[in-house]
This record gives sequence, structure tokens and C-alpha cells, in this order.
Amino acid sequence: QVQLVESGGGLVQAGGSLRLSCVASGRTFSSYAMGWFRQAPGKEREFVAAISRTGVNIYYADSVKGRFTISRDNAKNTAYLQMNSLKPEDTAVYFCALHQANYYSVYVTSDAYEYWGQGIQVTVSS
Repeated sequence: QVQLVESGGGLVQAGGSLRLSCVASGRTFSSYAMGWFRQAPGKEREFVAAISRTGVNIYYADSVKGRFTISRDNAKNTAYLQMNSLKPEDTAVYFCALHQANYYSVYVTSDAYEYWGQGIQVTVSS
């Protein structure tokens, strides 16, 4: 079993920045590809960014490309989502997720992921 805990969310003005962290415990973090998703009120959960086990491959949703950066530190069992130039439409609950995978794959659909964090609120005011 894997436990994931997100942190770093909060309220920020448009144009500001936040860095989310996702700490994993219970299994070898480096065995998993990792993704960030978000869900706004009344909307379906959507893909934000994904990173392969070693960090070699990264993929972003078009809506965040150039503003968000995903990274991971396998020695610390932690993944990050640096969010810059935030917009009100980025307001959502953000989730991290893990999928046991090969070294190079990234996954953009939520049903590919076995383990999920509880989510953390990010609110961007205009």
C-alpha cells in the first residue's frame, strides 16, 4: 500500500505562485510514475502534468504548459508541482497520484493510477 500526502496549497492572487508537494510512503517511490490532476467545482477531474519514474519524460496539459513545472526527488520520496503565473481558472482541488510503471512511461488518464492523495485546495483570486 502507498500513502500520498499533498501540501503547499492555499489562496493566492492571480499572477502569483505556489509549489505543491506530494510525499509518498509505504513503497519505493522510484518504482512509480507520478501525475498531478485537479478538479474544479462542478467539473470532472482533469490531467495537469505527469513525470516518469526517473524524471526523463514529462508531459503537461496544454492549459498549464509554460506555467507549471513538475519534478521529483526520489531520494526524498517527494514530487513537486511548481505553479507560476496562476490564473483564476487554475482554482481547483489538486491531487497527486502514482502508477507502477516502466522507467520511461508517463500517463495522462486518471484511471491509469492506482494510488491517490487526499487532495489539496488551490484558490486563485482575480
